[in-house]
Amino acid sequence: MQVIREVENYIADGRSLYLALGNFDGVHLGHQKLIRELVAQAHSEGGLAGAFIFEPHPSRVLAPERAPNLLVTAERKAELLRESGLDILIYNSFTAEMARTSPRQFVENFLVDKLAVRQVYVGFNYTFGHKGAGTPEILEELGNEYGFGVRIIPPVEVDGELVSSSLIRSYLEEGRIDSAGKLLGYYPMIEGIVVQGEQRGKTIGFPTANLAVPADLSIPNRGVYSARAEVAGKIYKSAINIGNKPTFHADYPICVEAHLIDFEGDLYGKQLRIFFRRKIRDEKKFAGIEELMTQISLDRQSVIEED
Repeated sequence: MQVIREVENYIADGRSLYLALGNFDGVHLGHQKLIRELVAQAHSEGGLAGAFIFEPHPSRVLAPERAPNLLVTAERKAELLRESGLDILIYNSFTAEMARTSPRQFVENFLVDKLAVRQVYVGFNYTFGHKGAGTPEILEELGNEYGFGVRIIPPVEVDGELVSSSLIRSYLEEGRIDSAGKLLGYYPMIEGIVVQGEQRGKTIGFPTANLAVPADLSIPNRGVYSARAEVAGKIYKSAINIGNKPTFHADYPICVEAHLIDFEGDLYGKQLRIFFRRKIRDEKKFAGIEELMTQISLDRQSVIEED
C-alpha cells in the first residue's frame, strides 16, 4: 500500500479511484466492512482502492479540550488498512482554514479536481464540510451532480450493539477487553517506547518495562491484564499493570508497566506493542512488599497457563 502525505502529491496512474472517506479510528468491524466492499468493487472493475483521512483528527483542531483519545496510532491505522487490501492511503493535513470549507467546496476541490474519484464509500454517520454540514445524503446528491457514485454503508451490529469507536473507547475505559475486542475484530493494542521507570520491579524479582504511551492514545482502565508483547518481531506472554502504584505512592501519574515472561535483554529505547487479552484483576493497594510479590506471582502464573 502506498502512503501519500497531502492530496497534492497524488498522481493518477490511469486507473479509476474508488475512495473511502472517514477517520477510521481503530479500523473496527464497521470500518472493515466498508473497506472490504470498496476493495472488492475497485479491484473487480480494474480500479484503485484508496482511503482519504484528515490528520490530525478534526476534533483536535476544532475542540482539543473535548477531543477523545484515539484507539490506534496513525502508524497502526495505516498497517490495519494495508492488511484490509487498500492500494493507497492519503493523509491530508486538517487546519482551521480547512474547517471552513463547505461541503460543496470539499467535493469540488478534493474529490473532483484533485482526485477525480469514480466511487466514494462512506459510513452511515459520516459528516464533512464546515460544522459537519455535509451528510451522506448530501454527498450522494453532489455525486450525482459531479458524476461519481456514492455508496453508504449501513451500521454494523455485534450482539445487538452498534459498532462505533466511541463505544469501544468506553469499553476500554471500563477495562472490558473482551467487549472492546469483539467490536474491533482484533485484540486491543497500545504501543510506545520503553523508558526508565523506578526500577522497583527488578529489585523484587519481577522486572518491568515502563512504557511511554502517546498522550492521545486510549488505554484500558487501571488494573492488571494478561497480554502479548511484541518487541523486535518476537511475541512474549506478558502481565501488564496500569495504574498509579498505590502500594508505594499516595499520588502518582498513571503508568503502564509490562512484565515480559521469559524475556532476556535490555528494552530501553525500544518500541513495544501490547496486545491485551483479558483483565486479570483491579488495581489494589497492598499492605507491603511481601503481599505484593505473592500477588504478582499469581498474576504471572495466570498468564503463563493461558493458551
